[in-house]
Amino acid sequence: MKLRQREVLTAKQLARARPAFYALRSGGWRDYVTLLHPPYTLWHLSYVVLGAALSPTVRYDRLGATLVAFALALGVGAHALDELAGRPLRTGIPRPVLGALAAAGLGGAVALGVVGAIAVSPWLLGFIAFGAFIAPAYNLEWFRGRFHHDFWFALAWGAFPFLTAYWVSSERFEASALFGAGAVFALSLAQRVLSRRVRSVRRRVRSIEGRLLYDDGTAEDIDRRWALAADERALMLMAVAVAALSAAALVARL
Repeated sequence: MKLRQREVLTAKQLARARPAFYALRSGGWRDYVTLLHPPYTLWHLSYVVLGAALSPTVRYDRLGATLVAFALALGVGAHALDELAGRPLRTGIPRPVLGALAAAGLGGAVALGVVGAIAVSPWLLGFIAFGAFIAPAYNLEWFRGRFHHDFWFALAWGAFPFLTAYWVSSERFEASALFGAGAVFALSLAQRVLSRRVRSVRRRVRSIEGRLLYDDGTAEDIDRRWALAADERALMLMAVAVAALSAAALVARL
């Protein structure tokens, strides 16, 4: 059995290929949708919901404010900084607009946090300070990229939103906070492991060729599509699963 003709992308074709499985066709308003990383933003905002749902007391007004703050800081601010730093999504959004989005997103989140600190507790200022630091430190790779690796990703985009929402709702931590933070930290690491490979294949790999030989004598050719399909489907299903689990935990508290 012959290998099917391999797909080899030229440099221009690779540059035009979608940089992420959720990326829309480049141009106009579609760039702004892509900038939000919709499945990943939903995934990490779900940790906010889960944190509040697992806390001893659920305060829905505080949960709503925390969701808005993280949507601004993560969904808008951090992603705008990431695109500003290296154009990983290859959008055509002008640099001044990206800068304005980053400032508005992070600034809005900090402002909401300060209002919360006045209304709830000054201890909230510690969460605000960490969030205001880690978003640019991670995405702009401050300190020679010291904060741009798996541990800080899992802490900043997994455990941190979970613990913030948990504390804001109940103003204390119990054992469920530790176990919940550990779970979302591990899920974020799993996301990082899968997404790192698919990003590399989509953005850097021009060709993959080979064959899988099974013990029953059948064979399967492998290529770029084969290398992407399972991991990207797993990422999408995990995003949906985490969102559904968080919603179920919150509904159970009603």
